[in-house]
Amino acid sequence: MSNSIDPAIVPLGAMAENMGITLTAVSAQTVVGTMPVEGNTQPFGLLNGGASLALAETLGSIGANVHAGTGRYAVGIEINGTHHRSATSGVVTGTATALSLGQNVAVYEIVITDERDKRLCTARLTCLLRDAAQK
Repeated sequence: MSNSIDPAIVPLGAMAENMGITLTAVSAQTVVGTMPVEGNTQPFGLLNGGASLALAETLGSIGANVHAGTGRYAVGIEINGTHHRSATSGVVTGTATALSLGQNVAVYEIVITDERDKRLCTARLTCLLRDAAQK
């Protein structure tokens, strides 16, 4: 992976940490992370769709922030997802792949799979890139 960053030094934030999200690969082009199903389920024991989208937004936002570079930051402005099947146990893996890396906007497709490599969710995230002075 070109221009990769050590995943251990990338801050996740409290929500992602509480959900058990861990990063395994980080670059502007591709971000890969995992999340346990346990602790992220809805009342019927299935992986919560909101948890899948939180994983997707976390991964895509990290990639967009790497792309934004020093003195800039990325904020998610739109996310959508299609849930293809459910998971009731184990660990899911999300892979965020850049579709478009522009000066002001970055778009990622995030595919979430189960331990059998079956696709659970496909999401798309659009991030606005801003100068740090615009906070």
